[in-house]
Amino acid sequence: MTAAPPAAPPDVDLTDPSTFLAGRDELTALWRSFRTGHPVHWHPVQGRAVPGFWVLSRYRDVLEVYRDNKRFTSERGNVLATLLEGGDSAAGRMLAVTDGRRHRELRNVLLKAFAPRVLEPVVDGVRRRADRLVREAVARGDCDFAQDVAEHIPMATVADLLGVPAADRDYLLSLTKQALSSEEEGQAEEEALVARNELLLYFSDLAAERRDDPRDDVVSVLAAATIDGEPLTEQEIVFNCYSVIIGGDETSRLSMIGAMDELIRHPAQWQRLKDGDVTVESAVEEVLRWVTPAMHFGRRALTDVEIGGRTVRAGDVVTLWNVSANHDEEVFDTPEVFDLGRTSNKHVSFGYGPHFCLGAYLGRAEINGLLTALRTHVAEAAPAAPARPIHSNFLHGYSSLPVSLRPER
Repeated sequence: MTAAPPAAPPDVDLTDPSTFLAGRDELTALWRSFRTGHPVHWHPVQGRAVPGFWVLSRYRDVLEVYRDNKRFTSERGNVLATLLEGGDSAAGRMLAVTDGRRHRELRNVLLKAFAPRVLEPVVDGVRRRADRLVREAVARGDCDFAQDVAEHIPMATVADLLGVPAADRDYLLSLTKQALSSEEEGQAEEEALVARNELLLYFSDLAAERRDDPRDDVVSVLAAATIDGEPLTEQEIVFNCYSVIIGGDETSRLSMIGAMDELIRHPAQWQRLKDGDVTVESAVEEVLRWVTPAMHFGRRALTDVEIGGRTVRAGDVVTLWNVSANHDEEVFDTPEVFDLGRTSNKHVSFGYGPHFCLGAYLGRAEINGLLTALRTHVAEAAPAAPARPIHSNFLHGYSSLPVSLRPER
């Protein structure tokens, strides 16, 4: 009896943001078909600097590349948008797109500002802010949970971390939203580019101030840091400030919006959280696994490598699909079930290996603060209008989530 031929690869364009507007069940089935039939898949593209890219969808393959910074590099881009255009302008200067010795040195500098002991005052502020925003939303009854609650928690937290003056925070929030505006349907990339440049100029000015008047914040740490006796360059300072504010906003914001949406969709899980049948800590991890706000990251191969029986050539783009790895049946029991009490939840929503997210502790604290506030103050939640999804092949979630909240007595 001959073996059945492998299934045809999914007819899907992973560079097209509209691909990810499909329903959850459809996307879950899509990634299952990749894992079972084409776990190491070559995805062609047209009209770009590279002819195509590899798609890794199995947990074990994704982890293998994440941990291997000898045969794979981030310095030619770490998401499809930059990898397919041939590189990242911040390569070698921003932590996320720097490898080798310089990566270790920059990471050690930033670790001083991200140690849990140092972050405790920031985390206290997170809890207070989340509690206040949820109480205010409940008092109004109807709100846009994305815009009235979720977007304010991580942005204010990152502003605290960076030491942004209170008078500048609304300006910073508006710039950050514009920098990500290409996620909205119909928004031009040019607007986002202008906003990104404005953010870099802002942090250049703030770093100059901190050199003369250092504070207890990330900008001061970067401005005062030396490596081998040499201060960081201005570009290293501003690129890493930009990385902190963009990275620190996206994962937490989209996870919190997704958490509210999923609690409404899964009333039994909401009740488990309300009744204390599950811990807030386990709920945080399941939210991160289920939402997977950063759907993928990417690398370039530095040498020929065999993965899953396929040969990846030196120079090839390799994409690591967290959104699929987090639903791998070989790793997670009943991965298609949203289970706030899930144990052994080793998701890869913060990445893995040398580039594991520096802000993971803080991101978890933000989602924890929100879930605690919801459990405390909200009796019932219901959708008030359709949610508006973002348009992106990198981030997944909603930019608007109108809800009605009934207060706990």
